[in-house]
Amino acid sequence: MTKYQIRGGKTLHGTIEISGAKNAAVAIIPAALMVDGVCRIENVPQISDVTLILQILRELGADVRTVNRTTVDVDCSHIRNRQVPYDLGRKIRASYYLVGALLGRFGWAEVPLPGGCDLGGRPIDQHIKGFVAMGAEVEVRNGLIYAQVPQGGRLTGNSVYLDIVSVGATMNIMLAAALADGMTVIENAAKEPHIVDLANFLNSMGANIMGAGTDVIKIRGVERLRGGTYSIIPDQIEAGTYMAAVAAAGGEVLIKNVIPKHLDCITAKLVEMGVDVEEQDDAVLVRRSGPLSRTNIKTMPYPGFPTDMQSQIGAVLCLARGTSVITEGVWDNRYRYVDELRRMGAHIQVDGKVAVIEGVDKLTGAPVHACDLRAGAAMVIAGLAAQGVTEIDAIHHIERGYETLVEKLSAVGADIKVVNVPEEDSQAQVG
Repeated sequence: MTKYQIRGGKTLHGTIEISGAKNAAVAIIPAALMVDGVCRIENVPQISDVTLILQILRELGADVRTVNRTTVDVDCSHIRNRQVPYDLGRKIRASYYLVGALLGRFGWAEVPLPGGCDLGGRPIDQHIKGFVAMGAEVEVRNGLIYAQVPQGGRLTGNSVYLDIVSVGATMNIMLAAALADGMTVIENAAKEPHIVDLANFLNSMGANIMGAGTDVIKIRGVERLRGGTYSIIPDQIEAGTYMAAVAAAGGEVLIKNVIPKHLDCITAKLVEMGVDVEEQDDAVLVRRSGPLSRTNIKTMPYPGFPTDMQSQIGAVLCLARGTSVITEGVWDNRYRYVDELRRMGAHIQVDGKVAVIEGVDKLTGAPVHACDLRAGAAMVIAGLAAQGVTEIDAIHHIERGYETLVEKLSAVGADIKVVNVPEEDSQAQVG
């Protein structure tokens, strides 16, 4: 077993370059299934979720070639298998995008129910609603999603109103509709940057999608998609995580390869807290030397404050003067990290979807657990700011979404490393 070991209390100085967006990559790569020809996908993040998705495509018969560290060529022209391997598909939340892609191209898909982080109830009913509206028959049984168009035909365009704003459902319906017969209209659609990125990818391959980034998306189905080259946008949440790290630990860091507009909601809250954020063309300069001030946060769909930044900003607020309140407006189970921060001396009370944080003068290092991807990032942030040594286990969660995190933080002065724990020690800790 491996852990992160952090000796905290060091301010951060230097430059961090942001990788491609995880949430865009895990939808764009499955979208390559719909393309007749070679897709060259650039700015691909080197994270375990991407490795899994590429492995699934290979198992389905795709020709996947690594061009360089951040570029892959994917050719799905000769795919015949539409059954996603159970042991691979169940490990990743984004496996559900394979349903929309396979159903759209072949009219048939068999995909395991998705895995990923445990954030409470995350139903796929809105995805299914969209597929059914376009003429598919969908059944969930034995841990699998079975979807097919009767008589093996094409999906038919239709209007779909989402009962809740769902990023996953918006993207999945968009995938399925790209090759459907006629026009599909998604109302109450989500607006996140990675939705726009998926639409831009599909359009660059010959799709006809309008309105991505608004709450009404129109997709006029086309006969086929052709190959091409596309570069994934920078990761908004990775950038926000490093901005939060500077806020907690102090220092000055230039965060490069970002789209500052995508960071507006994060920047605004950090500025309220006393952090200086200077926007440049494709970078933000973040510095913090004085005390942190309290603030209130409510997570909401984009362009609101992202739920994927809630735990990271929670770690920072532990060190802010006064009482801060976080209201989680998206997921039910996003406060599991609170118990871990309490081990480090944080004062946090949770009631349902509301967390009340009383700022403390300092956090102290402790052994903590990465409950999920973003909770793990919060533990890293807390460890950077804490006095003493913090050890974080279950780091496989963190590596699902952060490329070379240890190397990037080490380069700006953090004392962080990966340590191996003997098997008997890890079993004793579990017991």
